Amino acid sequence: MIGQGASKTTLREERQRLALYRQYLPSLELKRRQFLWELNRARAAEAELAAALAALRQQASDWLACLGGCRQDLRGLVRVAGVELEEESVLGLRLPRLASVEVARADYPFLVLPLWVDALADYLARAAELEVARQVAGRRTSLLAAGLRQITQRVNLFEQVLIPSAQAAIRRITIFLGDAERSAVVRGKQAKAKAGRGRRSWPSSP
Repeated sequence: MIGQGASKTTLREERQRLALYRQYLPSLELKRRQFLWELNRARAAEAELAAALAALRQQASDWLACLGGCRQDLRGLVRVAGVELEEESVLGLRLPRLASVEVARADYPFLVLPLWVDALADYLARAAELEVARQVAGRRTSLLAAGLRQITQRVNLFEQVLIPSAQAAIRRITIFLGDAERSAVVRGKQAKAKAGRGRRSWPSSP
């Protein structure tokens, strides 16, 4: 509500605030578009890794079928022994980046097991590397999606709350000051008319 404290000073302050909001909004919108571009790129990278992993598993299906006739326990044939991650700054976010994956193979007797076991180990090692890369890509996607949501909320705050509120305040103050000015003019005219009537009614000296 606009009260008696409204003045040209408060009107000027609201206009300055509105100008600041309008000046800041384009940079927020630009950052939102940058987040969207980075997120789409991260999603594409994650999808590419997932597709490569699915294709590799499909290629290895024939080898995995051979396990049915193998009496050897091949559990733990391949395992991820270590993962090295780096961090990079993207639009103010610290995103993980896969530096290297160390895959360890279990010791097994080459001369005892079928030849396809070694080929299977190669497939599993590559699959393990791809799975780690996919998980890291998924983490990047999640962080970028969260960043996009945050910057979108800020854009919406400016577009839907701050700027409209400042505009409404300016309208209310302008109307209030206009009404106050008109009232002052009316009061001034009334006072002047009253003063004129008082002079005409004053008795003249003998």
